Amino acid sequence: MRAVLALYAELRPGDPPLGAERAAAAWAKVHDTPQSMVIVCEHEGAVRATCMLALVANLASDARPIGVIEHVITSAAFRRLGLAEACLRLALDEAWRLGCCKVVLLSGAQRPQAHRVYEKVGFDGDAERGFVIKRPASA
Repeated sequence: MRAVLALYAELRPGDPPLGAERAAAAWAKVHDTPQSMVIVCEHEGAVRATCMLALVANLASDARPIGVIEHVITSAAFRRLGLAEACLRLALDEAWRLGCCKVVLLSGAQRPQAHRVYEKVGFDGDAERGFVIKRPASA
């Protein structure tokens, strides 16, 4: 858990740190449900990359779930070694094993290097269009 949270802090340095109790509760919620999983890739004996796969129940597509991949992160010092690609391939293998009809991945528009990795494993940035709205600070 600590290694994954360290990667999250690297990706989003402006996020407030989670306290130990809150982090443990959040980790348990993600880890202990069959609808989500955290995938990690180790290199040189330490976690260097991660992503999360979540399943969304679905009434279309023969009621097969939709996979959502989020938080694809590789430590800056270990990029270009294929670690994110390995995480993504495992996440996709799991999504297909779990019967997903499709897998969706959102990425910051300003991250073209990451987009090339996603395309390398088969994601098509032009197949559908994604929209995002973030919670207002006042909510």
